[in-house]
Amino acid sequence: MDNERGLAVSAANRTGLRLQWSPVIAGALAAAALSVILIGFGAAVGLGVSSSSPSWRDASAALALLSGLYLILQALVSFGVGGYIAGRAQRVIGATPSDEIDSCDGLHGLTAWALAIILGATIVGLVGLSSGRPVVQNRPSATAAEPLLSAELDRLYRSPRRPANIDIGYERAEAGRILLTSSGRSGVSADDRSYLIQQVAAATGLPAAEAEKRVDSVMGDARTAIQRSRRSAVILAFSVAAALLFGAVAAWAAAGAGGRHRDGAALPEWMGGRPTTAVPIV
Repeated sequence: MDNERGLAVSAANRTGLRLQWSPVIAGALAAAALSVILIGFGAAVGLGVSSSSPSWRDASAALALLSGLYLILQALVSFGVGGYIAGRAQRVIGATPSDEIDSCDGLHGLTAWALAIILGATIVGLVGLSSGRPVVQNRPSATAAEPLLSAELDRLYRSPRRPANIDIGYERAEAGRILLTSSGRSGVSADDRSYLIQQVAAATGLPAAEAEKRVDSVMGDARTAIQRSRRSAVILAFSVAAALLFGAVAAWAAAGAGGRHRDGAALPEWMGGRPTTAVPIV
């Protein structure tokens, strides 16, 4: 009696649906690889949502929006392919209701989507850590304003009469920190403006009037550059969030489509399948 009961439990465990990691890992790897390829292609043709070049901030808002839409499109394609693989490769053992099969296929696609995101975030983090290692320098390290406002700082301290052996790295870093406050509600304070004018006049040899005019011009350009950088950052954050959200939906739907192709069933009407007409019973 106990043996028959054990055999029945064992047979019940072999049937039904469980989370199978082989299809999930295969779908996640396919999604991550295809996403890298599509993002690399978009960056090659100029559809990048971010760049370290100072001229990137001068790009139009239409280009930034187009880059964001491309990021969403590649997420739909890559996560859709990964979800389809995860749903198609799943094995169904035993007799299981169709609604349960569809739910399990979608779960496999969603798990592949999550694993692909974790894999991509890990790769991005490792690349960021390797590229962000501190480099030993003889002069003071640049602040956060240096990559963003490097062109403005160059214009601020440009002087053909300055000796070549004078290092103004600290002055550039200090001026960059002052220029970063130009985008605030109160802007650059009067004391910081006066101090910056004195520093520019001393470093470049310009008269006080010309130094003041240059400082005011650079402050206006810095304010515009910071605003454009913030706009690009907002578009980037929104595009990434929307791409991940739509990618989850695409992975779930594609996994369901892959499961139906595996079982030889027709797709739902909202996926482009043929509508089924009910046969009247006479």
